[in-house]
Amino acid sequence: MPIHADEVSRCFHLQAKDTSYVIQVIGAGYLAHVYWGRKIRGNPAERLLELKARASFSPTTDASCPAISLDTLPQEFPGYGSSDFRSPAFEVSLPDGTSVAELLYDSYRILNGKPALDGLPAVYAESDDEAQTLELTLKDAAAGLTVKLLYTVFEHNNAITRSARMVNDGTAPLRLNRALSMSLDLAHDRYRMLQLSGAWARERYVHTRKLAPGMQSVESRRGSSSHMQNPFIALLGETATEDAGDVYGVSLVYSGSFIAGVEVDQFHASRLFIGINPFDFSWLLEPGEQFQTPEAVLVYSTDGLGGMSRTYHDLYRTRLARGVYRDRERPVLINNWEATYFGFNADKIEQIAAAGQALGIELFVLDDGWFGERNDDTTSLGDWYVDRHKLPDGLEDLAARVNKLGMKFGLWFEPEMVSPDSELYRTHPDWCLHVPDRRRTAARQQLVLDLSRPDVQAYIIDAVSSILQNAPISYVKWDMNRNMTEIGSALLPAERQRETAHRYMLGLYHVLEHMTSAFPEVLFESCSGGGGRFDPGMLYYMPQTWTSDNTDAISRLQIQYGTSLVYPASSMGAHVSAVPNHQVNRITPLETRGNVALSGNFGYELDLTAFTEEEKETVRGQIALYKEIRRLVQFGDFYRLLSPFEGNSTAWMFVAKDRSEAFVMYAAVLQEPNPPLDRFRLKGLDPARDYKLEQNGLIYGGDELMYAGLPVPGFYGDFQSSVYRFRAVE
Repeated sequence: MPIHADEVSRCFHLQAKDTSYVIQVIGAGYLAHVYWGRKIRGNPAERLLELKARASFSPTTDASCPAISLDTLPQEFPGYGSSDFRSPAFEVSLPDGTSVAELLYDSYRILNGKPALDGLPAVYAESDDEAQTLELTLKDAAAGLTVKLLYTVFEHNNAITRSARMVNDGTAPLRLNRALSMSLDLAHDRYRMLQLSGAWARERYVHTRKLAPGMQSVESRRGSSSHMQNPFIALLGETATEDAGDVYGVSLVYSGSFIAGVEVDQFHASRLFIGINPFDFSWLLEPGEQFQTPEAVLVYSTDGLGGMSRTYHDLYRTRLARGVYRDRERPVLINNWEATYFGFNADKIEQIAAAGQALGIELFVLDDGWFGERNDDTTSLGDWYVDRHKLPDGLEDLAARVNKLGMKFGLWFEPEMVSPDSELYRTHPDWCLHVPDRRRTAARQQLVLDLSRPDVQAYIIDAVSSILQNAPISYVKWDMNRNMTEIGSALLPAERQRETAHRYMLGLYHVLEHMTSAFPEVLFESCSGGGGRFDPGMLYYMPQTWTSDNTDAISRLQIQYGTSLVYPASSMGAHVSAVPNHQVNRITPLETRGNVALSGNFGYELDLTAFTEEEKETVRGQIALYKEIRRLVQFGDFYRLLSPFEGNSTAWMFVAKDRSEAFVMYAAVLQEPNPPLDRFRLKGLDPARDYKLEQNGLIYGGDELMYAGLPVPGFYGDFQSSVYRFRAVE
């Protein structure tokens, strides 16, 4: 069994596929973090946990045992106010106005399988024999607070999930001011911290820094996971690289404001943590009520960042994403946004769809502008009825025209927003997030609906469902184009106003659970100005996300590379768009735009009717190639070969699970005269097998491709690329 409990030593040893995680109860009942790393046998707690008295400024909790100080003890879920001066995992305000809380171990139980988290997305187990869960109960009797720590181990995966459920078992209200999902202490600070940071149109760039004494963290205070930061960090050991060395990743299954970081203390120990951002957060717990934190997914890898990524990819693709499209190949699509923006009618849409059908495209997606009086972005969000000026015969007619071409029909929504110039806002001005007597700050000419309200949730469900029920819609792009300001709810009392942002997320998850359950055959794709909410929480409901509004192929090298650190290719929307590019004004070859976009859920965002015959032939070839490789791309193993953050070239590849085939993409940004005759090495192949390069029929040994590599392509001109297809010779 993957979880071993030794009641004599009070040690809990969690064993994942190649990973051990060890916890021990110390002294009066303090929960100590003993070990997280490469799998080990037996019960090593007594030998691995060293207790030592340090400076007098680190108080002891037991005068008879000066070696136990909460200020130096490596802990699992530290509190605030009782002699640990480091950043806590939780903080609670008590009825007497103080914040001193001290959790002590009470009991444990081991469950087969993995219980769901109430109202929250989480990784799941399909059967009880693939996972096991440890529940540790901690209590502060004086405060009336019980905390249940949940640890789930996946026996065939190097992942461990953690969350906390906080229960008021007392007779008076408690107020949570901080409720993280996980915290643990590592013995030293000889790590680099990796984060995925950026901005709109520049999401998830890779940044690393050495740990230093004090706090280093990333966070979002925007009400969403955000373009600026992603709810993930990793610690890299001193010798860790892409392919080797110790890497510790933590990822949060949550779509709202978060914090993730490391605090290095005076003794160079490192406290790693992640969870809901405590900034502007509190939660009132009445007697008998409970609060469930989002889930953190911890991955340990001895095979560097690549090993960590492939663990996340497999887990998130098969045990986070759900529904019929989890294992189904995704269609090639054409989206009209950059072709028409708001200026279209049914005939123009049909022309674009017909041009796409002739090239092999399978799905047409109608983007913004089909509803209300939506001729620009100043009006009509919330008015989810068809604009009969543009579509006089409605969506039913347009969808039927597209279906008649042999294509499926998809539709864009932005259900979480409302335009001040809309019938919805004029009827329900109190339905948006707002604070009385304060300005209602608009962004993109819109406000945020208050999804903490059950009536707003019901309206969104009814409005979107009505559209989906009355037209043959196979795909929904669910967009969200601004962050939260004036975060307040007209329905919540004063003492609960700081719960609004998290209640919004719970309301959104309720809506998404209803919609995806009611329309299981619809492929839902999440979007937030591109990748502003590209997080595990959304992937639980929607198996793919629009990676970035920036469709420039050269920008996408970095965006898609960074995204791949945590998220599988099956979750990334990747499209070919027009040049000059609408975001950066760059002109790149159509071949390169296609080669980069082939590494995700493939599609086009441009006016296909404007293509030359030569361009049509190129696109026809791209689509045909993608249909041949898409199962490999969407469900194979991903390997990063060359980083766009470290040089002029980028390369990555996909390998079938049985290593029978591979697809490689190589791109160079700028050219230089007389470059070196360099080579680049492949990964993940079987060194004992031979592989045929499909383009020219040459046979290579897997060992040759991985150890000696291929010649770097000799390009002429900037922004060039090549792709390679290999099949094992049987």
